[in-house]
Amino acid sequence: MNESAAVPDASPGTSLSGTTKSGLDIHDILKILPHRYPFLLIDRVLELKRKERIVAIKNVTINEPFFMGHFPGLPIMPGVLIVEAIAQAGGALLLTEVEDRNDKVMVFTGIERAKFRRPVSPGDQLRLEVEVKGWRSVPGMTAAKMQGYAYVGDKRVAEAAVSCQLIDKSRGRASDAGAGS
Repeated sequence: MNESAAVPDASPGTSLSGTTKSGLDIHDILKILPHRYPFLLIDRVLELKRKERIVAIKNVTINEPFFMGHFPGLPIMPGVLIVEAIAQAGGALLLTEVEDRNDKVMVFTGIERAKFRRPVSPGDQLRLEVEVKGWRSVPGMTAAKMQGYAYVGDKRVAEAAVSCQLIDKSRGRASDAGAGS
């Protein structure tokens, strides 16, 4: 993990064989992922190897809205949000391969073997390491299966296998013709 791979330019429509960077900052991530505060759960990408692996971080602060109720006096990041952070890191990896990503959204199709080993608290830095286990792309559909691990320091705090699919943003929305039926 000491070496960072070059990361493709985050601008939509940019050829991935073009400009490269040593990582993605929050501004680049916002160009790739549709998520926004309070649901954007990655702050920086440290390493990205196309269609293979991504390493991202989430700085966990006491200002996170979920800490107000989970749990008062003992703030612990919900495990489901750690899995979501793993999925968002994987989504950033997947979406860097898609030129028309502004017209797409990544959705979960499965979560398997989720395990939570240690609590994540304010002040922790969550390091998310996600590896692609399967990738399929045919016209009109891209899907991936990924294995993700979350660490605080050198301690593994969570892991999960996640699968997702890239769909058109318009898919699933009620059409005007069907409204009111």
